[in-house]
Amino acid sequence: MVQLRSFQISRDNFNEKLGSGFPEDSLVLIEGVSGSGKSIVSQRIAYGLAENETSVTYISTQMTTKGFINQMYSLDYQISSHLLNGNMLYIPVIPLVKNTRQSMDFIQKLMNAEDLFEKDVIIIDTISSLIKNSVNSEKGFDLVSFFKRLNGMDKTIIMTLEPGSLDEEIVTMLRSSSDINLSLNVKQMSNQVRRMLTVNKFIGAQATIGDIIGIRIEPKVGLVVEIAAVS
Repeated sequence: MVQLRSFQISRDNFNEKLGSGFPEDSLVLIEGVSGSGKSIVSQRIAYGLAENETSVTYISTQMTTKGFINQMYSLDYQISSHLLNGNMLYIPVIPLVKNTRQSMDFIQKLMNAEDLFEKDVIIIDTISSLIKNSVNSEKGFDLVSFFKRLNGMDKTIIMTLEPGSLDEEIVTMLRSSSDINLSLNVKQMSNQVRRMLTVNKFIGAQATIGDIIGIRIEPKVGLVVEIAAVS
């Protein structure tokens, strides 16, 4: 029986709304425009995984190591012990994203970086920023095949994606290959920003999944689940 990667923490029921965790052999795709909350959701999942003794590699195009630590602590996600004991590995790749010459062969560089994939879960935030200058149909297929081989070794791969930054053919390939596909949308309501996480696909669920999960982000609190529509 496939085991679940739980990211449960006591202060919210986000893990519960997503079926009590991701199956360990899953390829997870989280979509959303810039500012929709993809990184916050990924950070919440990463922290919850580490708290449940699951090892995590977090590859980020968004923040330096210092920025990541400051961000996590601003949400009261206490990650120092996980970073210090090696349970969480944080890899900032901002220089690679900014340097077009280096990023041209980033897909191959990623697949050759074996040390990045030793942990139980690998989070790539955002995959679109990493591969946009090097991806085509053939390389996209190679990358998906590589991720699927890792899934076969019980590795969980979580990617975030800005759909408009990649060719639609590549986006469709990533969506169809994913076992779990989530999308984030933002709505301005009165003086509040409402974020809605929609579950488009969830293969291998072992508990009830919410179709739509309302979330908000609060300083010193982190991700807060507001509402959920049960499928």
